[in-house]
Amino acid sequence: MNRMHVSLGTAALIALSVGTLSAKDRASEAFLKKAIEGNYAEVSMGDLAQQNGQSDGVRSFGKMLSTDHAAANQKAVDAAKEIGMNPPSGPNAKQKADYDKNSKMSGAGFDKMFATHMVADHQKDIAEYKKALKMKDAAGEYASGQIDTLQKHLEAAKSLKRGK
Repeated sequence: MNRMHVSLGTAALIALSVGTLSAKDRASEAFLKKAIEGNYAEVSMGDLAQQNGQSDGVRSFGKMLSTDHAAANQKAVDAAKEIGMNPPSGPNAKQKADYDKNSKMSGAGFDKMFATHMVADHQKDIAEYKKALKMKDAAGEYASGQIDTLQKHLEAAKSLKRGK
């Protein structure tokens, strides 16, 4: 009987440990899933800005966005694989719908919408990436390596919004 209690106690401790690890792993996977989908969306929006943007600033920002987020996505996919996650292969449904809506715009109207969207999007991303810095795994390392680029994008988007 005593051995049975010890075995059940050990089994319960193992189950609790696995549950805790799983919650941590789920948080990392959730962050990386959003990051990868977001990177795909930013590459698409950057390409769209190069096609539909009126100002040189918007087209130039679009090129930077596409280039930087494509590189970031490779790192995010590598991090996902490192933690044993199957990474998404494109943007989520909302991001696709946003792209479709914005692809119908061009000229000054596109430029204004794009700048506003990029400021809001990068502010939200920076907040999420800062939370992910607490993760002590590949997801946290990935987040740490992207904060400066996201901050650079936010500042560039703010200057577009101001019309500079």
